[in-house]
Amino acid sequence: MKLQIVIDCLIIGAALLIGVAPADACTSVIVSGKVTPDGRPYIFKNRDTPNQDNLVVIVQGRKYRFLAIVGRQDSLNQNVWSGHNEAGFAIANTAAYNLNGRQQPGRQRPNGDEKDGNLMYKALESCATLSDFDHLLDSIKQAKGTLHSNSNFAVLDAQGGICYYETGNNGYVKFDANDPNQAPYGFIIRTNHGMSGDRSLDQGIERYLAIQDYMTRAGFEENLDFEPIIRKVTRMLTHGLTRLNLWDFAPQDDSQPVYFPFRDFIPRWHTASAQLIQGVRPGEDPGLTIAWTIPGSSLTTPAIPLWITSDNDLPQIVTRNSTGHATLVDAGFKLKDQLFPIKRGNGADYINLARLINHAGTGILQQIEPIEDEIFYRAKKVIETLRKNGRAGRETTEFYQWVDQYVNEQYKQRFNIL
Repeated sequence: MKLQIVIDCLIIGAALLIGVAPADACTSVIVSGKVTPDGRPYIFKNRDTPNQDNLVVIVQGRKYRFLAIVGRQDSLNQNVWSGHNEAGFAIANTAAYNLNGRQQPGRQRPNGDEKDGNLMYKALESCATLSDFDHLLDSIKQAKGTLHSNSNFAVLDAQGGICYYETGNNGYVKFDANDPNQAPYGFIIRTNHGMSGDRSLDQGIERYLAIQDYMTRAGFEENLDFEPIIRKVTRMLTHGLTRLNLWDFAPQDDSQPVYFPFRDFIPRWHTASAQLIQGVRPGEDPGLTIAWTIPGSSLTTPAIPLWITSDNDLPQIVTRNSTGHATLVDAGFKLKDQLFPIKRGNGADYINLARLINHAGTGILQQIEPIEDEIFYRAKKVIETLRKNGRAGRETTEFYQWVDQYVNEQYKQRFNIL
């Protein structure tokens, strides 16, 4: 019986690999503070891109400092892929492929990702509220006659505002997670299509189904806490369309490779980072905005909470080191090579499941999770102190120092790297 299930799995998986999905294929959700356990809203983005090498920076913008994920090769940090600023304004995007109508083959996003990245840079350096972002988009449209965009922008501010902006070349449509008419359950999901666009061009349906199922169940259970999103949704091994759960096929151990088709899950070979930006309650110090950040592959890298500090501190392992790389991201790459060892053909579509998860508990993901457990345990104590004091302080710097030491020790002990 199990053999037949495996055969069926491989047949369905092969069918999934026939089409060519967009490489820039992010998954996102925004959640109103009205439905979260602690009253704080958050935006989430799981970033999929061929440009895998990311890291975290703090930038002094024209008006505000901001913390953001950028590409390693972007030495000037001009293109931002998610982040927040010291005013408590946060932004992330997903590529949409249907907001500007049908384009020539391969040209669904004719203006390139750089337009989105630079727009988010401008937003973080200049915006404090959703109204400021409205004004920024309106001013760009007025000055250039086009927004050069085909994207969904997730935006929140320190006043509790939280919206998606479905943004095409000719304008934008807002979807408000605080509006019960637009978000009856207090959350809104976007993958790679907009609801105001040409629905025949929708992309990212499989991942939309996967996260929609999770969010709907969590909403009915009144459990829309941020932690399972950054820790579980980023590593969800149930396919949204086929409903196949790879945990059902976990091998006994990792003594020999066991390959499975791995296409259109929320985590993918193309997943380069994930970030959940947790805002503040109205009246709280915007400096308490937290970016729960996985700076590399979610299957090989733990989530770390990050704040904007007065000294612009960051854990050394998530930002540029002396060689211009992020040490933790490079370590995650080495582990990901064990998950996707086939480099020829369509090797990126096949995962060595035995190295990811197995009944012996030696899978890479199974060893990342306890590292993350300790990070979250320590982080919660720090956050409790910071919120009690009303601002970020020396506790943050001490926590970052501990993270650097602890993660280095764990990766050396468990994987013999770092």
